[in-house]
Amino acid sequence: MTGAVAAAPNTALLLYALLAVVALIVLIAKFRLHPFVVLIAVSLAMGVAAGMPLPTIVKAFQDGVGTSLGFIAVVVGLGTMLGKMMAESGGAARIAQTLIGVFGEKHVHWAIMFVAFIVGIPVFFQVGFVLLIPLVFTIARQTGTSLIKIGLPLVAGLSVVHGMVPPHPAAMLAVAAFKADVGRTILYALIVGLPTAALAGPIYATWIAPRIHLPADNPLAEQFRTDETRTLPGFGITMFTVLLPVLLMLMASTAEVTLVAESPLRHALAFIGNPVVSLLVALLFSFWSLGHAQRFTRDQVLKFTNDCLGPTATILLVIGAGGGFNRVLIESGVGKAIADVAITAHASPILLAWTVAALIRVATGSATVAMTTAAGIVAPIAVLTPGTPPELLVLATGAGSLVLSHVNDSGFWLIKEFFNMSVPQTLRTWTVAETIVGVAGLAFTVLLGTVL
Repeated sequence: MTGAVAAAPNTALLLYALLAVVALIVLIAKFRLHPFVVLIAVSLAMGVAAGMPLPTIVKAFQDGVGTSLGFIAVVVGLGTMLGKMMAESGGAARIAQTLIGVFGEKHVHWAIMFVAFIVGIPVFFQVGFVLLIPLVFTIARQTGTSLIKIGLPLVAGLSVVHGMVPPHPAAMLAVAAFKADVGRTILYALIVGLPTAALAGPIYATWIAPRIHLPADNPLAEQFRTDETRTLPGFGITMFTVLLPVLLMLMASTAEVTLVAESPLRHALAFIGNPVVSLLVALLFSFWSLGHAQRFTRDQVLKFTNDCLGPTATILLVIGAGGGFNRVLIESGVGKAIADVAITAHASPILLAWTVAALIRVATGSATVAMTTAAGIVAPIAVLTPGTPPELLVLATGAGSLVLSHVNDSGFWLIKEFFNMSVPQTLRTWTVAETIVGVAGLAFTVLLGTVL
């Protein structure tokens, strides 16, 4: 990595990164080339332009693909199977009918935002997304509402919690770096996060949804279509099934705070609360609660779990290639170049934390990398300029790490493929929503700082 950074000055690296992003958008949106192919080609070209050794370029790309898919592929696979069980059993329809009955069709997108906010607290963004996306498909179909109007509040709620609220890993690392109090950070994150999610989710979705026309056919949505003639399972058992992985992860997070490191119980809860294990447990439980209880045979359950994986193949390939592009950008030195530029700006610690995180996020596509890197860079500077509550620095860093998700972010491709959108449509919906999250999160953090 050092050699790559030395081979190209900061300004050149930033220019190459900008050209790489533009090339991705043009080749995919205008020339209609497959994103998987374009991501590979542009990643390799970026590495060559940045002066990385040729073998290192390929290895960096492969490592990025492996790192992304090592977690996401398993999560998407298990989550899609669980979603299929919810759909075939009628569980998603039962939850949808209950939410529609309580909130009404006009306000159900607000309900989805609050559900995502709650579910997202102990789980990773991708886990919460695959758990709740069947519900979004079902509500959109039953109410005749745009998938965008229902789906954006889901991803906005999950994204805000992912970037700002402990115990998410990046937020916890930022808490440690700034020596913030975890309890106060969570409280302030809720105060800042809820109005931020509302702006980026239900409010923006209501405006943009009529302006985005999606294809009538969505292969993934069809996988989660419920048999309308089937007797629906109970609301309680369905909610318990879908929230089981959330509960297991929450138990693991609680044990990490309350039990000593050597505790066998803590180790056991950490194991069962791992996203992969907890999703597996929930899926196996769903075979009984939503399969056997609904009188499905073993062959039927096997067919469900086989059929639903086909449409995820393209998604996973594109997400993996996005992870490869991300890793090439990082190892070429783009992230460090961004940080060097940001540090030279003389700004308040809150603005500096947000700016550094935002620039690294835009350059590398990773919210986690942006938040952890920015926290490490800004924390020593913040010590020299006392007076700013460290909890607000955590929130500002988190807000910056979420801004402007685009083609170098695996989350961009996850949203694009599940919602069956084009690249320009994804930029107008997901990218703008994430930018609203970043800017509004900063604004509400600064506002909170004036009253503390």
